[in-house]
Amino acid sequence: MTVKFGPNPVSLFGEVVKVGAKAPEFSAIDTSLKPVGLNDFKGKVKLISIFPSIDTSVCSVQNHKFNKEAASYGDKVAFIAMSMDLPFALKRFCGAEGINNLVTLSDHKDADFGKKYGYLIEALRLLARGVVIIDKDDVVRYVEVVPEVGQEPNYDEALKVLKTLA
Repeated sequence: MTVKFGPNPVSLFGEVVKVGAKAPEFSAIDTSLKPVGLNDFKGKVKLISIFPSIDTSVCSVQNHKFNKEAASYGDKVAFIAMSMDLPFALKRFCGAEGINNLVTLSDHKDADFGKKYGYLIEALRLLARGVVIIDKDDVVRYVEVVPEVGQEPNYDEALKVLKTLA
């Protein structure tokens, strides 16, 4: 699959996860450098907000939007923000911006999430923008890969699916 990064098409590594498939286990790093994976959210609905870099305006908007939404779901849904940013950058941004309802994870070490879920732009070592929603039984229920990395995801559609699962 390809997406556009600016005017240029870029290829994604591997296959994008499919709706109805079992969600692959992954390993990423939280802001305290602790390994975190899908199993750490067992029994919860999971919304994974995927973005290239926290230091861009569209990524900032995406994280603010999902942080605001997460507040209304409490512990029923794990809102996960996933990028290739270093954990330190994620921690700095979230602290400065008051983002405290998202679990921010960095895929920078092994790109494990990006490879297994099909979001890795290997040539740029960044993740494509999108949203994956996984139900309590770890089945993928929603997948969006935004065709132009500089555009926002379809929040309304993702949240509509999330409401049916939470």
